[in-house]
Amino acid sequence: MSVAEPAVFTQIGKRKSAGTFLISLGCAVALLYYGRSLFITLLCAIIISFILDPAVRFFVRLHMPRGFASFLVCSLALLVLYLVGLGSYVQLSGLAEDLPSYGLKFNELADKITENLDEMEKSTYKVLLPKRAEEREKAAAAQLAASKARRRPTEPVLPPAVQEVRIRQDRSPVVTYIYSNLSEFYNALLMASFVPFLVYFMLSWRDHMQRSFLLLFKGVDQSVARGTLQGIADMARAYVVGNFLLGILLTVISCVFFWFVKVPYWPLIGPLSAFLSLVPYIGLPLAIIPPFLAAVTVYNGLTAYLVIGTTIAFLHLLALNLLYPKLVGSRVHLNPLVVTIALMVWGTLWGGIGLLLAIPITAGIKTVCDNVPGFEAYGRMMGD
Repeated sequence: MSVAEPAVFTQIGKRKSAGTFLISLGCAVALLYYGRSLFITLLCAIIISFILDPAVRFFVRLHMPRGFASFLVCSLALLVLYLVGLGSYVQLSGLAEDLPSYGLKFNELADKITENLDEMEKSTYKVLLPKRAEEREKAAAAQLAASKARRRPTEPVLPPAVQEVRIRQDRSPVVTYIYSNLSEFYNALLMASFVPFLVYFMLSWRDHMQRSFLLLFKGVDQSVARGTLQGIADMARAYVVGNFLLGILLTVISCVFFWFVKVPYWPLIGPLSAFLSLVPYIGLPLAIIPPFLAAVTVYNGLTAYLVIGTTIAFLHLLALNLLYPKLVGSRVHLNPLVVTIALMVWGTLWGGIGLLLAIPITAGIKTVCDNVPGFEAYGRMMGD
């Protein structure tokens, strides 16, 4: 065997490894895309169980059985969710009654914008092409005079015979959209119905599942697996709870501000604007849209919208630059490039929910890399 043969075999082995890696990556991406309903449901249940686990441990310290404590915490969480949904329903019911007035206001705004565009077009013609503008005005005046001259009194025309007309009631756009996407809504509701049961079983069987998982490892690997699990749980809890506390703080401030400037339905618009502002990168425009739409029936001038938009932008920047690093950033430690790529990847795979889960998923991957020997360099590359 010549000296060159081992080098050839080494190159072939590297090519096979690269090909195997690419095939495995493609299969993983396809699995994540086509099984997104399953994975999203599991991830949401895992994150919620991480959040509720401290409350369960609190009741366990009061000498309650873990199963009963898990049931009690899940019931309290569902009760809070029901009360929030009930309050939102009351606000949405009042908003539905005012939809005709909002429609009229939007039509008036559209007509006003069209008139302003026409005036801008005329003024532009007068500045850039004054002769052509004069010719257009003379032609329009001549056409109007000719149409008036041609008018003659006409004899009254008898109305035609009344025919039977049957009115068919069309579906509303919302009903049409739901009907056309019925299978997707059914799958989403079906997966969402599993979340409470998954959370309950994850909380009540947490100790058993953790012991069984750690038995898969031996010696040092077992301590590494234990540290990795604890790091992922702490990260997910800190990320979600930090965002929630920040959203509550922004909700209180936003509701007070919207009430002060008399924005309609401020109990609904305040939390919606506050939590939308926490969406990475696109949070500011999303947070401005609800109060602008709600204020259409109250304000006509540009000054009021500038005040509302400036205040929301100030709150968003304050939360992002001052409060977010203290409440959330101390646990996540991801650099902006990795966050941007993660948002692109998970948003492409899972849509809007992928944008919300991108950061905790990526932070969890970084936690694994930080704790598993041999992968520390990848964790440092993802870190800030």
